[in-house]
Amino acid sequence: MKSHEEPKKGFPEQQQPNQPGTETEMNPTPISTPKAGHSGKLQDKVAVITGGDSGIGKAVALLFASEGADVVIVYFNEHEDAAATEKEIKEIGGKAILIPGDLSNPEFCKEVIEQTITSFGKIDILINNAAVQFPQEDPVNITQDQLELTFKINFFAPFYMSQAALKHMKAGSVIINSSSVTAFRGSNHLVDYASTKGALIAFTRSLSLALQERKIRVNAVAPGPIWTPLIPASFPADHVASFGTDVPMGRAGQPNEVAPAYLFLASEDGSYFTGQTLHPNGGEIINT
Repeated sequence: MKSHEEPKKGFPEQQQPNQPGTETEMNPTPISTPKAGHSGKLQDKVAVITGGDSGIGKAVALLFASEGADVVIVYFNEHEDAAATEKEIKEIGGKAILIPGDLSNPEFCKEVIEQTITSFGKIDILINNAAVQFPQEDPVNITQDQLELTFKINFFAPFYMSQAALKHMKAGSVIINSSSVTAFRGSNHLVDYASTKGALIAFTRSLSLALQERKIRVNAVAPGPIWTPLIPASFPADHVASFGTDVPMGRAGQPNEVAPAYLFLASEDGSYFTGQTLHPNGGEIINT
């Protein structure tokens, strides 16, 4: 290693048995505290964030709340993580409600929006962020059940959530989809996951065109390696130990390094962006 190069930084070996994982079992805990905030960019807005209990979703929820938004956190069954996130939001003076459930069920997607309208009377921002991934070194080993579940959570749920939300969205509303660097460069051990993230890019571009006249913007964020519960819940301990060290910056990103991309797209700062994708990925060059 040359003297001016920083050493690559991984994580302690660790693994979790269930998807999408929990922050309370992670070492070190992901950093979700907003880097900035409190400028009122989302004052009086209502944001629904799937997977908002931990990881990128939590960081987005905290940043949005610090900017004045009321937040709806949708999650599966990670009640401890969700409660901790709600507590942090309230500590900074924000409002939040928790809605647990299974996003693979289209009826639950509708219920989320209905509860949002009941609680806050409107929806201005939808963040489709929840996801699962089940690595397989050989794509032949991807079962029908795995393929269907991955698409149900990662792609069908954003589709159904968007359909339900659009019934209540007005001009100036925003939809942001969480894609992935794997949508652009592929992944040999995450073939089904990468396929769902590629579908989200096509969905983002097409939906943005369909909603132009309604003045509703639709964009995506495609993170690279970010330290979230999904990582120890997906990979063996030795893989986790070196996670993110292969990008040019030599380390994985933290959730609060990704959240500002969502704030930019959700606020008036991103008013001339629709159908686009932002790439917080540690320096990997993506030709889009």
